[in-house]
Amino acid sequence: METGRSLVDAVRERCGRCSGRSVSICNVIDDEDLPALVAESSRVTVPAGRCFIREGAPAHDFYVLAGGRAKLFSLMPDGRRQVMGFAELGDFLGLASSDTYAFTAEALGDVTLCRFPHSSIDRLVERFPRLRGRLQQEASSELVKMQARLMLLGRKTARERLASFLVEQASPCRLHGQELRDGHGPLTLPLPMSRTDIADYLGLTIETVSRTFGLFRKEGLITVQGASSVTLLAPGTLSDMANGIRKD
Repeated sequence: METGRSLVDAVRERCGRCSGRSVSICNVIDDEDLPALVAESSRVTVPAGRCFIREGAPAHDFYVLAGGRAKLFSLMPDGRRQVMGFAELGDFLGLASSDTYAFTAEALGDVTLCRFPHSSIDRLVERFPRLRGRLQQEASSELVKMQARLMLLGRKTARERLASFLVEQASPCRLHGQELRDGHGPLTLPLPMSRTDIADYLGLTIETVSRTFGLFRKEGLITVQGASSVTLLAPGTLSDMANGIRKD
């Protein structure tokens, strides 16, 4: 807990410089009420490759991603891994947790988090009723993502899966409400996750993912800069492919 002058400084340092506030649950809290938000939370920095949520561990805290990206995955009893998603700026993690976490979260590069104990969220919801609605939006968004993921893994081809992944990664880079269309110029995306991570997310082998990246390059849909960046040259075409409009 922060008090007095240290709380004012914490609000200025954390919330004043937080690029994720406008897209996180914090966006329903007015500026004058930010001290209450800061008093109920703590700032955490996690280095690259470190886990800050572990599957099966007691679920005591929620997290808001205030900087960086994180990989979310689950392990099967035989050691096989399923990557469930890639958290980005403003994402709220741990909402569906009950007594234990259902996934592991690992930092992709250095990550900055705001950590909220469960009891803190309960107090904040009681004090700021709009926060309850915002958390319900988060839960609804998770359900939509789950339904889309079932479609991706159950019905889509390898090309459609990779196209879906690239379009999904492009979403934070475009203006709100603007569709991806060809002719609007190239769109460069950071991809901090490995090709193995992408393969585990899409339910494909790494060989298939690498081959499909190669095909997209040959077809003039993308260019690749090293292992951590890709430029979409035809985002509209990729979006059509992801939606099954453009056939293989």
